Amino acid sequence: MSLKKLLDEKKMTLAISIPKNEPELARAAMDAGADVIKMHVNVDHWASGNSFGDANVYENEFREIRERFSGPLGIVPGGSFEAIERNQLEKLADFGFDYFSIYAHHMPSWLLDLDTFEKTFAITGNDSLDCIRKVKDLGIAAIEASIIPAKEYGSPLTFKDVLTYRQIVQSTDVPIIIPSQRRLIAADIPLLYQAGVKSVMLGAVVVGQTKESIEQTVFAFKNEIEKL
Repeated sequence: MSLKKLLDEKKMTLAISIPKNEPELARAAMDAGADVIKMHVNVDHWASGNSFGDANVYENEFREIRERFSGPLGIVPGGSFEAIERNQLEKLADFGFDYFSIYAHHMPSWLLDLDTFEKTFAITGNDSLDCIRKVKDLGIAAIEASIIPAKEYGSPLTFKDVLTYRQIVQSTDVPIIIPSQRRLIAADIPLLYQAGVKSVMLGAVVVGQTKESIEQTVFAFKNEIEKL
């Protein structure tokens, strides 16, 4: 199933950004009910403290995860504009990735021409909402609202955050994905749903770095989503 179809059909989806490109971590997320799995290449990932090499380094891992997982598989193809290379995207498509996720200011314009991927991008708290009002016609499947300042990562969700997410939802014509820059808890799910959020993406701030912590956390969030 494509990411767009999943976001259209489900009340809310649960995506997991695994902290390392390791099949056992992906498998823990799958077993606990993750709808979407996202990974990284060519990135120094601030939230997890991990660094990721290029696509070739992880070929066996990526192919194993793709073989086991039937849902949408996403990739962050680089942590800067300069890190995004066409040959890397071609390899990632061959490895079975369905969509890419990248900050708008890191995204080369030629990525919009790649019909092998569904396309998402992230905005920061500094981006104007006027820029995202009409993006569906550019082939964008969803927007990731990565708006929390790095110094505030890991702090609890506030009502102000919810109001801001709601404003973003109402400002665009595509679904909004919320990454767990705050230390989200499963009990936050109903309020985020009321705000119009279509997907919550749990990363290292919430799921931790082990298969046990991933499985326990994903199960708890999935249980709340299924109650909606």
